[in-house]
Amino acid sequence: MKEVLNRFEAHLRAERGASSHTLRAYRRDLERLQESLTLRDRNLLDADLRDLRQHLSLLARSAPAPASTRRRQAAFRTFYRWCVQTGRRADSPAERLASPRANLPVPRFLDVPEAQKVVEEPAQKGALRLRNRAVLELMYGAGLRVSEVAGLDRRDLDLDEHLVLVRKGKGRKERLVPFGPPAATAVRAWLAVCPRDGESLFVTARGNRCSVRTLHRIVRDAGRSHGLAAVHPHMLRHSCATHMLGGGADLRAIQEQLGHATLSTTQRYTHVSLEAMIDAYRRAHPRAHGDEGPEGEVE
Repeated sequence: MKEVLNRFEAHLRAERGASSHTLRAYRRDLERLQESLTLRDRNLLDADLRDLRQHLSLLARSAPAPASTRRRQAAFRTFYRWCVQTGRRADSPAERLASPRANLPVPRFLDVPEAQKVVEEPAQKGALRLRNRAVLELMYGAGLRVSEVAGLDRRDLDLDEHLVLVRKGKGRKERLVPFGPPAATAVRAWLAVCPRDGESLFVTARGNRCSVRTLHRIVRDAGRSHGLAAVHPHMLRHSCATHMLGGGADLRAIQEQLGHATLSTTQRYTHVSLEAMIDAYRRAHPRAHGDEGPEGEVE
């Protein structure tokens, strides 16, 4: 089975553009399924629907999170579809698996004043402060993923038109994303002082491309410097989407901006916007407070 899994992994990498995280997760899920099948003298290529259900049922007792179950099912469906396409099986036993109901958490985001503080006033000093300001402005101003920011080269930005070409997006999908004048100004300030060697837009003090871990630290430290705990890159991305929605952008525009594969992912932000609207109403509207009498008048 190891050779089959190696070929499947190569397929995911070359033809599906799967991330390293997805490759590791799918490989681990399939290896655990193979371990379970081995106990019954079976293997991945002769498993049936009952085998998959039993395996998932056992795992759900120790790891009941619906998201984990959905990922395992996605791994099984993708693997067995590939097996059918490559002639290794006649059918897929995973097609009839019932997925658990999605219960996506409401994204956490910063309000506008908080976002402005974090983005405009990084924690560091000197040239690194200019770099970090540019990093934060692009994350919040363009709604980029942290991996997308880490992968940016200088040639990917058009500072005159305020556009960035995201070439290393999720699933290797390219998209052209707008950003605002503050981000353009911050990037120009960084380019004026950063090392000139190499193509990478954001580099460390030693001239190496900034890693995802480094970018996480930049965001975390910026939040802490303003008394905001647990600020992370995805929170800036959520804040971008939420503030766009609050400013009147439609869901399709936000979907394109963030590079979501489906509109259902973007629709999470409607819940955030509704909660913010209700909270604002209760704090500000004169008819949101007080007890009404029997005739509808405030007592």
